[in-house]
Amino acid sequence: MNTPTRILVVDDEVGIREGCRRVLVPQGFEVDVAENGPVGLRKLRESRYDVLLLDIMMPGMSGMEVLRQARQIDPDLICIIITGYATVELAVQAVREGAHDFIAKPFSADLLLQVVNRELERRALRKEAERVRALEEEARELARAKAELQKLEAVEGRFMLSLVHILRAPVAVLQNTIQLIRQGYIPPEEQPEMLERAETRAGELLATLDDLLLLAYLKEGIGLSRAETVSLAEVLEGVLATMRPRAERRGISLEVDVRGDPRVRANPDHLRALWSHLIDNAIRYTPSGGRVTVSLWTDPERNLAVGAVSDTGIGIPADEIPRIFEEFYRTEEGKRMQETGTGLGLPIVRQVVETYGGSIEVESEVGRGTTFRFTLPIG
Repeated sequence: MNTPTRILVVDDEVGIREGCRRVLVPQGFEVDVAENGPVGLRKLRESRYDVLLLDIMMPGMSGMEVLRQARQIDPDLICIIITGYATVELAVQAVREGAHDFIAKPFSADLLLQVVNRELERRALRKEAERVRALEEEARELARAKAELQKLEAVEGRFMLSLVHILRAPVAVLQNTIQLIRQGYIPPEEQPEMLERAETRAGELLATLDDLLLLAYLKEGIGLSRAETVSLAEVLEGVLATMRPRAERRGISLEVDVRGDPRVRANPDHLRALWSHLIDNAIRYTPSGGRVTVSLWTDPERNLAVGAVSDTGIGIPADEIPRIFEEFYRTEEGKRMQETGTGLGLPIVRQVVETYGGSIEVESEVGRGTTFRFTLPIG
């Protein structure tokens, strides 16, 4: 059942009030009247109306003031001015204050109905247009959500394929080694070497699973409650203790430049992963005789700790730089230089930096080397 359109007539002339009522009620409108501005405003606050027929010239509170307050009470209210002092200036001022139309006294019943119905139709058209725009925006949002879902499904599919490919190789090596030994194909004197290779692959498998777990924890915010004020220099010193022997075995010079002792609020394990993956990548992709430089300093103007890891390694092609932080992604040259690798190190690095409100950037030139530079808020 449709709610009848409610109209409030505010006019100090009883003849106008009752005349409007006699014209409008037979047309199905519900009409209420007020003899002055304060009474009209009180009724507007107490009840909801669709249309306000307002005399602009009334004793006491002027119709213009009533119009201003009425628009504040109900911005959707249709306001139609009725007056015997119709001028262009008055019409312009009323429209500026929010009036929708203007009727000059005396007016006929047909004119009154025409103006009221026209403004109601305009409001209905505006509301329909708003509804259509809302539906169109909702449709666009649904389309965007569908596209994002499809993208996520595609990413999930690629993720699973990459994960299976990475995990399958070490598992296959372990299985083949165990089978060959059990079936007696490997002489006792060769078994230690085979077991050592199997242990190495098992270590690679465990490292991959650890990286996957850490990345998942970072994305879910697990472990952030263990944040404390940590010295980046002390964390770096501990990581370097494990990295120096690897660099020496590969004939790579490992240089360190630490200025100051910037401290950040973070989980120490996350900062160890940050330094470890950046330095490990630099050593891994730098040929023998090359150099890796690790730097740490404070930017007091921006209140940031700044860390950098530079190498003289193979570098990254410009077209591949946008993808290096994708999970499981490895450059083609990187694959040729190092057969093993998960492509999880840099995603972990970025996740750590962004988790603690920092940023990371990369500069690289093929054949000349790469520099990763990150910032973290101090304290």
